[in-house]
Amino acid sequence: MARDAPEDAALSRTRLARLLAGGAVRVNGAPATDPKARVAEGDVIEIAVPQAAESHIAPESIVLDILFEDDDLIVVNKPAGMVVHPAPGTPGGTLVNALLHHCGDTLSGVGGEKRPGIVHRIDKDTSGLLVVAKSDRAHHGLAAQFEAHSAERAYLAVVYGVPDAADPRLRGLRGVSFEPGTVMKITTGLARHRTDRQKQAVTFDGGRHAVTRARLLESFGRPAAASLVECRLETGRTHQIRVHMAHAGHGLIGDPVYGGRRKLPLRALPQAGLEAARAFPRQALHAAILGFRHPATDAPLRFEAPLPADMAALIAALRGEAPSTDA
Repeated sequence: MARDAPEDAALSRTRLARLLAGGAVRVNGAPATDPKARVAEGDVIEIAVPQAAESHIAPESIVLDILFEDDDLIVVNKPAGMVVHPAPGTPGGTLVNALLHHCGDTLSGVGGEKRPGIVHRIDKDTSGLLVVAKSDRAHHGLAAQFEAHSAERAYLAVVYGVPDAADPRLRGLRGVSFEPGTVMKITTGLARHRTDRQKQAVTFDGGRHAVTRARLLESFGRPAAASLVECRLETGRTHQIRVHMAHAGHGLIGDPVYGGRRKLPLRALPQAGLEAARAFPRQALHAAILGFRHPATDAPLRFEAPLPADMAALIAALRGEAPSTDA
């Protein structure tokens, strides 16, 4: 039945199953509740799609950095420290709370409820770009692109050390290879850590397939002790960049979970750079580029978000630049 539903109705199998269970589907005038029942050519199927119900999540007036918005979707630049979706530990102050307030009646409903459709997430302490659906049509179209890995996602990260194609350690590390342009490719499985269920871990026996590509943009120190890298996701798994860079021996500065206890060499960097790296309060990771096709018009869309102030200041300190005097 999902296959035969009108495309512009944007009814998923899950949504149709709920409508069936709720008595909203009739076949030849008779109520239909069995999702496995067969239909024949010429049968008339009626689906009464109710108005979207109000969300149980409370709207909250929170300032958002919006890069784009139309009837179908909204692109925001999320600040570090903001959780994307409410959870038991963070029932409020999330991006979803903010979007419910901002979008109001422009949400046409996702899955039968007036709520924003989250198709991808970034960690609480990662800053940067997110696209969120405002309609079922957009939700399905965007979700399909992320599932097919056709959306463009590039992150900027400040890491310990320098991922160098000439490094024999990296050349011999399982799961790591190099592509033209000295792009480091990390290919592994990712699964929950065996002892710490809040963490992810690299595995080569099962897990979810994960691929990250990292390209060196700039190194800091003499000898080089840290670097700015661009990480591009082929897949999007929980904590993927943080886990993969740590596996390669180049964990993110400020990452309390995967960064390890690595210390920067005292004589390689200016004192201000050492202090900035030690004090950096979060993983130095920013979702800088996001590209996809508009789910309604198929037009290509691409957005860039500049480095947030804290990461820009960290990089300046690692370079040995004087602190900015801008107000």
